[in-house]
Amino acid sequence: MQETFEAPVGFGRLVGYRLVAWRAGYAEVALTLKPEHLNRTGVPHGGVLTTLIDTACGYAGVHAEPPAKPRRAMTLSLSAQFVGRARAGATLRAIARQTGGGRRIFFTICEVLDEAGNLIAQGEATFRYRGAAVEGDPD
Repeated sequence: MQETFEAPVGFGRLVGYRLVAWRAGYAEVALTLKPEHLNRTGVPHGGVLTTLIDTACGYAGVHAEPPAKPRRAMTLSLSAQFVGRARAGATLRAIARQTGGGRRIFFTICEVLDEAGNLIAQGEATFRYRGAAVEGDPD
């Protein structure tokens, strides 16, 4: 049975990605590449790949089992390495895992793969939890 997640809003809707898997410490975001996602050489723009990494990594650290609401977080740092090629029409999957953290900060890694499992990009990100979920947090 395929789970259904909330549709993206704002920038996520503009880019067109979708959350396809989500559980504690793990998230997978997919995007089918359209011409508007490509740079002038016909490959995915680095900003699109970085968006997938940032989004998947953020989701990986904020999951909560229903009926609890997911936590909120903000990106503190993000690095991305672009290592492969993809073309319009390909569906990319950004697969992120939480690797550690504590009450206020969490760490993640991500791989962006094409349909054949080829590595297109990879990255790491650090996030800070926001909101009232952490007792005594000033946010």
